Amino acid sequence: MKKTIRIFTVLIFAFLYIPILLLVFGSFTSGSDLSSFHSLTLTNYSELFADRVLLPLLKNSLILAVVSSLIATALGTLAAIGIQALSPKLRSAVMSVTNIPMTNPDIVTGVSLALLFAFVGQAMKTEIRLGFATLLIAHITFNLPYVILSVLPKLRQMDPTLRDAALDLGCRPMQAFFKVTIYEILPGIVSGLIMAFTMSLDDFVISYFVYGPEFVTLPVEIYNYVKKPLPPKIYALFTLMFFAILVMMLLMNLIQGKDDKRRKLSLASLRPVRRT
Repeated sequence: MKKTIRIFTVLIFAFLYIPILLLVFGSFTSGSDLSSFHSLTLTNYSELFADRVLLPLLKNSLILAVVSSLIATALGTLAAIGIQALSPKLRSAVMSVTNIPMTNPDIVTGVSLALLFAFVGQAMKTEIRLGFATLLIAHITFNLPYVILSVLPKLRQMDPTLRDAALDLGCRPMQAFFKVTIYEILPGIVSGLIMAFTMSLDDFVISYFVYGPEFVTLPVEIYNYVKKPLPPKIYALFTLMFFAILVMMLLMNLIQGKDDKRRKLSLASLRPVRRT
């Protein structure tokens, strides 16, 4: 049975990662595609960094991802603290509503946001131009649930008496918030920030419905490339993005691991020592 499970696991990982390995390999080929391989080269990367279309769009995507993830992390952290303070029944109801954007199909969310912007424009009797502002609102909207779900577990793990002890020792409520609460839930905040950044950088479906010609993101532009054979420099771009996101995921796991280790050490130090 164990052997069968291992074989099944290997097949799943092969199915997931062989296409990515082919993509990485294609970024180093000198041919026009994988079927016309001649030799290994770095020409595709040099062409990518000399491209005057893709790099500005990548810059747009990075700016949007950084700004939206920072705002979503700040709002999501405050929302998580407020949700944790609710009664159990009300908290369950609020979390059910919070999870809707995550389970809702992206195309439905994108169309809904586009209709919302059109409705607001008509209500205000003005024309809302799609661009950076609409993209920013959309990305903050679908990033918020991921931040909330990253911060809430850390709030549940936090000892509530720590904040009370800080208040007893002379801290004002705001000081206790920044010196105790934020410190205790910081790993969850960082995890939510990284998750929001990767989701924003990768998004295409929602962005496609709320972007304008003045501010185009890289995933939207890549959609125009898939209508024709992809140039190898696109393989190089995808490879760099894959490894960048991989590094961030490893960083997130490392932060989570260190936080779990710190909590275990803290709990071990609080256990009473048995005297023989």
